[in-house]
Amino acid sequence: MILYPVIAAAVIALDQLTKYLVRANMQPGESIPLIGSWFRLLYVRNTGTAFSMFAGNKWITVVFTTVLIIACLIYVIHEARRGSKVISLLLTFVIAGGVSNMIDRLTLGYVTDMISCGNFAVFNVADIAVTCGCALTILYLILEMRKESKSDQTERQ
Repeated sequence: MILYPVIAAAVIALDQLTKYLVRANMQPGESIPLIGSWFRLLYVRNTGTAFSMFAGNKWITVVFTTVLIIACLIYVIHEARRGSKVISLLLTFVIAGGVSNMIDRLTLGYVTDMISCGNFAVFNVADIAVTCGCALTILYLILEMRKESKSDQTERQ
């Protein structure tokens, strides 16, 4: 179980480092093309949540994020005790991303975003951790349900 806090700390450190480097070296709105204009660094101060929802409502995002982080943490502890390493690992990424963005919200009043791909939303390392953790958790749960369903069908025959 010691692995989960180490992974969370690494995700938070990487996210906070990239955000610091952007804030220290770029001005809000400044863009640095990496692959033409399709993939670029674009410094954005996001006062909302995903896709800038609830922009300017700091306390709504803080309360909402806190509730989700606590729920995920309780679930991770529960699953880790049951021996479910995959779910615990995946949700550790969700928790770490949420915590790192919460650090920005509470200390700066906004989240530093900087990765821009095409016309998609601008995001950061924490957002990648949350998105991948959620998507892979959903995929894992679907595959587990299919496996259980096939097992139940085999038992009935």
